[in-house]
Amino acid sequence: MTKHTIATKYIIGAASVACSLLFAASASASALEQFKTFAAGTKSAKGEFVQRQVKKADAGGKAKLSTPASGTFEFARPGKFIWTYLKPYEQLLQADGEQLYIYDKDLSQVTIKKLGDALGSSPAAILFGSNDLEKNFTLAEAGTRDGLEWLKATPKAKDTTFDEITIGLRNGVPEAMELRDSFGQTSILSFKNFQKNPSLAANHFKFVMPKGADVIKN
Repeated sequence: MTKHTIATKYIIGAASVACSLLFAASASASALEQFKTFAAGTKSAKGEFVQRQVKKADAGGKAKLSTPASGTFEFARPGKFIWTYLKPYEQLLQADGEQLYIYDKDLSQVTIKKLGDALGSSPAAILFGSNDLEKNFTLAEAGTRDGLEWLKATPKAKDTTFDEITIGLRNGVPEAMELRDSFGQTSILSFKNFQKNPSLAANHFKFVMPKGADVIKN
């Protein structure tokens, strides 16, 4: 799977990030309570992420993690975000509420996609979309693990790339996401340095086409 495919698949579900929750949420609150507080109170955020793929189990039956990819994210609800991979390669995924731009610096290539309904049942909808999550997902408690309260989000649509998404929260802050796709593969994301509702200019998410870049429209 190419780096372009992995990044696109995460962001729009056919082809994800995190946000700050309200720090006032109680440490004893359930994952669902914490997440609903987040959805209602976080209109924008920014922070850092690390993303890994779970590789197939080795001969001893132990799964391995891929080399981590890392970078930064910013978002403003609904449907505006900047997801930047910095390591091990540079790539930018940016949405202005209507279109998604995927810029591969190495190839000097920009792919443009319409967000449309594809955002609705993708992992990106949880983080960047509207607050009406239960329209597209069935939400359920998923227990406590690694010191986090986990929430499971199952897409209601049957034709999505991801079968299950789980979100780990602590003290009202999402610290991890696990994304299991229809091929049985799992992506793991961890988040840090959240800033809740930062001041962002109105044109902050407007994409500026890199000079000389090839453009592909899907």
